[in-house]
Amino acid sequence: MNGRFLRWAVAVLLVPLVTGCSIGPVRRPPPDRTVPPPNPATTAPASSPTASDVEVREVRVAVGRRYDPPYVEFVTAEQGYALFASCGGEPPDRNCPALFYTTVDGGRSWQQRRHPRPVAGSQQLYAVPGVLALHSEPRDWYTSTDGGVTFAHAIGERAPAAWQAAQGQFQIDEATGRAVRWQGRRMTPLPAQPPVPELHGLVETRGLLVAAGVGGGGRPYAAISPDGGRSWQRTAVPAPDGEVGMLRPVAGPDGEARLIGWPPDRTRFPTFWRYLGRWMPVPAEGHPARAHSAVPLTTGRFAVSGPDGVGVVADGRYDRLDWPVGPEHHLTLLDDGTVLGRASDEVLLASGPVGSRHWVRVVLEPT
Repeated sequence: MNGRFLRWAVAVLLVPLVTGCSIGPVRRPPPDRTVPPPNPATTAPASSPTASDVEVREVRVAVGRRYDPPYVEFVTAEQGYALFASCGGEPPDRNCPALFYTTVDGGRSWQQRRHPRPVAGSQQLYAVPGVLALHSEPRDWYTSTDGGVTFAHAIGERAPAAWQAAQGQFQIDEATGRAVRWQGRRMTPLPAQPPVPELHGLVETRGLLVAAGVGGGGRPYAAISPDGGRSWQRTAVPAPDGEVGMLRPVAGPDGEARLIGWPPDRTRFPTFWRYLGRWMPVPAEGHPARAHSAVPLTTGRFAVSGPDGVGVVADGRYDRLDWPVGPEHHLTLLDDGTVLGRASDEVLLASGPVGSRHWVRVVLEPT
């Protein structure tokens, strides 16, 4: 999926390791690719949902026990990266250099790779299919297109063009808030800008470019372009009961365009829409009050995680799911359709249809 949205979302959702950072002039989504902000105090459920069969891939790596748990990122069900970059909550130094590992078999085995700059004030890892980026503060960027075997070095406050271009063909220029198109390593504004008051994101799916954002009073807006941004048609989005603080356009695993609208405080249950020639609200009767992550599933469904565990929005209702996902997990959807659940000490990967997903727990342990 090529959705790229909102600088606010970058700050919230792309905060690996010790601290977050803006990655340059292009807003990119998260894809929700890191641990979410702390949840408000809630009463914990009696027990977390438990799947009947979870494959555990626990691998010991040559890392001293003084290291904190790594930040782990997967771009597909098979390809992933792990960065150990702090000891006792302190940034890396000569006695605690950053250590970098890769896997190409879904976490069954991990290979240590040379970190290009293991000692720096703060280390961060970002990855999308085809490109890996390591950021060593304050201004050093290292990008790799061969899975971390070799790196190209760039210096600057902004992320290098190679990384920015990898976020997708259609993005939002953080400096101007305008919709842009990347061709190679060159960014140009779209011929026509979408008629959306404050643009939050873009996603291209099924031949349509979808733009979404929020106007005054927290009102959701969306527009579609059938010709790559040369012309736009505003599409009415039925208003929810409350205000929308962030409106995220996404594509489901089946290519269906969706919208996920989060309240301004980003902790209450979100609102969903499907594009079926027009935007249709997706009811979620019986849903909990709080949530912290949501991903689209097939046939108009959504998985939502929060303080009460995880559930599915389908057929107008919210129902609990028997997934091994608890309040500590944050859900994201990888480009190959894999659902990823991240906690501070483990990563869950799931592939397959909703009712029969194969779950894998990936854990790296120091030797």
